[in-house]
Amino acid sequence: MAERGRMNSSSGRSKSRARWWVGGVLGGVILLAAGAAVGWAGSTVFAPPPDVLDSTPFTTAEVVRGEVGSSINLNTVAEWKPIPIAANLASGTVTSVSVTAGQEVGVGSVLYAVNLRPVVIAQGDVPAFRTLSRNTAGADVAQLQAMLTQLGFYRGDVSGDFGWLTQAAVEAWQESLGVDDDGVVQAGDLVFVPSLPTRISLDVDKVVRGASLGASDPVISGLPPAPTFRVPVTDSQSAMMPDGTRVEVTGPDGQAWEGFVVDRVAQQQGGTIDVILGGADGAPVCGTECGTISVTEQSLLRSQVVTIETVTGLTVPSAALVSRADGTIAVLEEDGTEHRVTVVTSARGMSVIEGVSAGLRVRVPASGG
Repeated sequence: MAERGRMNSSSGRSKSRARWWVGGVLGGVILLAAGAAVGWAGSTVFAPPPDVLDSTPFTTAEVVRGEVGSSINLNTVAEWKPIPIAANLASGTVTSVSVTAGQEVGVGSVLYAVNLRPVVIAQGDVPAFRTLSRNTAGADVAQLQAMLTQLGFYRGDVSGDFGWLTQAAVEAWQESLGVDDDGVVQAGDLVFVPSLPTRISLDVDKVVRGASLGASDPVISGLPPAPTFRVPVTDSQSAMMPDGTRVEVTGPDGQAWEGFVVDRVAQQQGGTIDVILGGADGAPVCGTECGTISVTEQSLLRSQVVTIETVTGLTVPSAALVSRADGTIAVLEEDGTEHRVTVVTSARGMSVIEGVSAGLRVRVPASGG
């Protein structure tokens, strides 16, 4: 019995030592694993990250001299806007037409003839409304005397009194027109307009050879000094054309005209916007060649809207430009050497820069982004 007790005691101590050894080994393994994990985390947190640019695939491009700019091709609508300025008082058949649409006329110009009697234009604020003859007086008589003076037929006072000098001048004037020189001016013989010279437009549906004209027909319109120029665009296109944007307009005969955005008008129908053009320093877009624009219909003209003015200089792909944290821009040589540059302009994926020399090869990300 004593021997069995000693054997049991010895076996218990052996098992206890085995459990202690196993526990120690496991504890050591756990401590080593924990230490390795801490070491990995430390190396990951404190190790410097790789340079993104160095790890990005790239190609190279040469800095070369070139041009950078941007424009869009649109149509410009040129249109005269006639304003009625006088009514016809001659009644009968149109026997001839002496002026063309948009022609500039001055004092004494013959516009057309009714029943072979010329209709003449003169300057005055009072419209023709009655027959003028000996012993009549008024502002309309003074306007007649002013016309006869300018034409060289009258040398008296512009008094508004129709006397014998005025009658003699009227007779000489009538003779020059090839009509009876009776010294009497019929109401339909003259058309008074506020100012001359002026460009005029006749109603082509009524003032035509063989047509019948009635008194008081408003067939005579005046034209402004120049037609209007407008570019119909969408909202997004309008946003690309702020006031002052330059537009290169090609005239009907191939002329090169230059206009600038001065205003815009939204159209209720169609949802479009009319961008209004004006010339430099308030001059007409068409300059001295406005007479080539049709007076009777709209003219559709090819135009180039310059959204970014063309600049000449050293160019690189815009993808080669690198933005730094301090707001500066740089380009990188193939070996990573950095050159700070100034961007002059950018358009269509290219940029004009300053700060480097022509021939330098710079990095461009292979993805182009």
